Amino acid sequence: MAQRTDGEFTAFVNERGDVLLRVAYALAGNQHAAEDLLQNALAKAYARWPRIRGDAEPYVRRILYHDQISGWRRRARRPEVPVAVLPERAVDRDSGDDADLRLLLREALLALPPRQRAVLTLRYLEDLSVEETANVLGCRVGTVASQASKALAKLRRLVPALDGVVAEVNR
Repeated sequence: MAQRTDGEFTAFVNERGDVLLRVAYALAGNQHAAEDLLQNALAKAYARWPRIRGDAEPYVRRILYHDQISGWRRRARRPEVPVAVLPERAVDRDSGDDADLRLLLREALLALPPRQRAVLTLRYLEDLSVEETANVLGCRVGTVASQASKALAKLRRLVPALDGVVAEVNR
């Protein structure tokens, strides 16, 4: 088998870069962090490009997930800064404007532990099966199921307006 070329790497990035950036955004929570995460993942993939066999996208996605989880772990070691009063935001489900709900959901997702957030991203954004998710994260199928269940329960507690939406996802 011939080695992959720089041109093939460029074509891969041009073809799949937007999709990979959306995944990175779901993991990182903001555009700048997502761009950095993807750039680092692509740099790592480029260094191994000649040795990557088959479809390169799963390889790059795995780098994204592992790098993001490593980043969460590094940040988790930093001390938290307490605040006196947390801001409260009301959500009116009848208003027809889902912007507030989306912002609350984003904040709630950022509050999830790293593995739970990765599981939800893989299962519901990437639409992977439980088995595929376990394979990407390098854990057991039961771990994926329990982490998804715990994450959805926490989302229900953090954003009660999502209760109907989360109930549909669990079906």
